[in-house]
Amino acid sequence: MKLPDKATQPTMYFIGVTTEKSSIMKLFPLWAKELGLDGAVLKGIDITIHAPEEDYRKAVSFIKDDPLSSGALVTTHKIDLYNACKDLFDFLDPYAQAFGELSSISKKDGRLAGHAKDPISSGLALEAFVPKNFWHDHGGEVFIMGAGGSARAMAAYLFDKNKGTNIPSKMYVANRSTPRLESMKEIMKQLCPAAPIEYHHCPEVTVNDNILKKLKPFSLIVNATGLGKDRPGSPLSDQCEFPQNSLVWEINYRGDLLFMHQALRQKEKKNLTVEDGWIYFIHGWTQVIAEVFHVDITDDLFNRIENISNSFRS
Repeated sequence: MKLPDKATQPTMYFIGVTTEKSSIMKLFPLWAKELGLDGAVLKGIDITIHAPEEDYRKAVSFIKDDPLSSGALVTTHKIDLYNACKDLFDFLDPYAQAFGELSSISKKDGRLAGHAKDPISSGLALEAFVPKNFWHDHGGEVFIMGAGGSARAMAAYLFDKNKGTNIPSKMYVANRSTPRLESMKEIMKQLCPAAPIEYHHCPEVTVNDNILKKLKPFSLIVNATGLGKDRPGSPLSDQCEFPQNSLVWEINYRGDLLFMHQALRQKEKKNLTVEDGWIYFIHGWTQVIAEVFHVDITDDLFNRIENISNSFRS
C-alpha cells in the first residue's frame, strides 16, 4: 500500500483494490462541478484484499490527521477496515455498529466519523428495478452469494419489518469462507430474528449451482462476492440454471462480469430481468460524497448526476 502525499486542496479518497479502473475517477470532476465543490479532488488508495490491519490503520490515520483530507469512500475493505480501525473514530453510526462495517469516512468539527451507507444505497438500487409488491404478489425467494457488507445490507433491507407482507418467502446466503457467514448470521439474528434465512458454506461453485436450481420462480439472485470485478470469474458454473421469471443482480458494473453474462445467456428462455451495478454505484458514491462534503443531494440534483453519468457511460 502506498499512501498519497499530504493534501493541498480538499481531497476525498477512494479506498479500494483497483481504484484507477473505476469510472468514478473520470466522473468525479463532472459531479463536483454539478455539486459546486470547487477545487475538490478524488484520489485512490489501493489496498490488497484482506490486508494486514496496519495498512488499514495507516490509511485511516492519514485521513484523520491531514487537514485537507476530507474523507473517503471504502469498498471491498468495509468489514476489515472497520475491525482494524473502529477505535480511531470519534463517531460510528448505528448501521456501522450493527453491521460491523463502514463505507464512508468523514470529518466534522474535528471529529472523525464512520458511516455504513450500504443499507441506504442498496435499498435505493433495489427499488430501481424490483417491481412494486414483487414479493407479496409472487412469493419468490432470494439467493445472495457473498456475506460481506453489501450482502448484510441487502438482507436487512429486504426483511425490514416496515415492509409488512412484501418480503421474500425465504433467503439463502452462501459464502466461500465460514467466518463471515457466521458473522452475518449473528447480525441478522439481532436485526431480523424472524427472517427465514439459510446459510451455506460454498467452497465450490457446484454448491451454489444446486441452491440456484431449487429456487422458486420469481426469485432474486445476487452476486455480492466481488468475483467478476477485482477478481475474474463467477460464483456459479456455466452449467447453472436460473429460475423462471426471476431478477438477477450483478452488483458490479466493471470487470469481466461473468455472472451477468451467464444470466444474459438465459434471459430469453427464462424470462429474466438482468441488472448490473451501475445505479448502485451512483447511489453508493452520492451517499458518501454528501457525507464527506456536507452537501444536500436533492432528488433533482441526483437526477442530474444520474443523467451526467449515463451520458458518460454511453
